[in-house]
Amino acid sequence: MTLDAFFEKSELIPAIVQDAATKDVLMLAYMNRESLEQTLATGLCTFFSRSRQKLWVKGETSGNFLHLRRLCYDCDCDTLLLFADPDGPACHTGNRSCFYREWKENSNA
Repeated sequence: MTLDAFFEKSELIPAIVQDAATKDVLMLAYMNRESLEQTLATGLCTFFSRSRQKLWVKGETSGNFLHLRRLCYDCDCDTLLLFADPDGPACHTGNRSCFYREWKENSNA
């Protein structure tokens, strides 16, 4: 398996991050080849910001880095699953996970 296989269908692929200890889903971001290479080289989870159109190391401003422990990929080689040790909250809101809200059907709908 080469890194090229991940980017045959798209230049950006989804990357799901789970806490390596608890297996809680922490966040979803996107990676390009450069961000994946940097993540593998440094051990710090690095993503591609679609809004800023540049690489960002998770935690570079907050100090809440994600330390890569394991990297898995799906059967189609188009989604990554990163197991990481977080230094703090993964969400920019200060919540441990970006998935802290639950959908509740509006009873008046």
